[in-house]
Amino acid sequence: MRRESCLASLVLLSAFSAGCVRPSHGAGDAAQSARKANANTGGRAGANVNAAATPPRGFADADYARHVAQLRKKLPSGEFEIVIEKPFVVVGDGGRRAVEGHASGVVRWAVELLKRDFFEKDPADILDVWLFKDSASYRTHARRLFGREPSTPYGYYSPAHKALVMNIETGGGTLVHEIVHPFVEANFPDCPPWLNEGLGSLYEQSGERDGHIVGYTNWRLPGLQRAVRRRQLKPFRELLALDGRAFYDDAAGTNYAQARYLCYYLQERGLLTRFYKEFHGNSAADPAGFETLKRVLAEPDMDAFQRKWEKFVLELSE
Repeated sequence: MRRESCLASLVLLSAFSAGCVRPSHGAGDAAQSARKANANTGGRAGANVNAAATPPRGFADADYARHVAQLRKKLPSGEFEIVIEKPFVVVGDGGRRAVEGHASGVVRWAVELLKRDFFEKDPADILDVWLFKDSASYRTHARRLFGREPSTPYGYYSPAHKALVMNIETGGGTLVHEIVHPFVEANFPDCPPWLNEGLGSLYEQSGERDGHIVGYTNWRLPGLQRAVRRRQLKPFRELLALDGRAFYDDAAGTNYAQARYLCYYLQERGLLTRFYKEFHGNSAADPAGFETLKRVLAEPDMDAFQRKWEKFVLELSE
């Protein structure tokens, strides 16, 4: 494991056990559930508030105060703490220290670095990040607050409820993954699912290198390597063109893994931020990003590139 990948651990010692920002194996399922749905169709006295210094564009401190006042009315018990970490409001029942640690060490860290490389705009709404301390709390309170049993044991983003809902006992990787999605919605609403999920899943296991967020190899790699050896991968032209329904209709998670490691390849060659910005600026003419990818990679023969990329993937280790 690379030394840089443990940065999030160093800033989160008070929030969760030592280790890198890393999801359990269901992080992709969490995101998949929320996006599949889209493709197919104040509180207790014990809840404290910690406000950040500078409001994001569009929301003043008074907006956050009103939001928190309404949020307090929904808190399931006096165990829940509220920490404002703009542009989010973080809510959790794991104790004040843990909630503050996740707010600063995961949410603030991820937001600052993602905005540095990719995103200019904050989400259009104030979003709540619900951090439930364990599986029992997560399932009980998700049902009570949002009216449904979670389809994943790890966490998910619900645009309908303007909430990121996490079983934080499983780690911080799913949270970083899900933070990506509301920023993509705000900044690149026509982003195709392969890039939306490619970026999200890239940062499931992540750290900082030279002031920039970087993803590292993770649990998706062995399955992708098996798919390469069995010749089960889609050509990149086909993968990039998938709509939401087709992308998420993938029980094995191969589309996620292929998109993730395409982003990883771009990252490792110093091209990911450039690709994102050029694609964002040219998406009307190139809605899937395929022509932009060819240009940024300087690879006119994408069949030959895919063979090169597959060799690259087979040489990686988790």
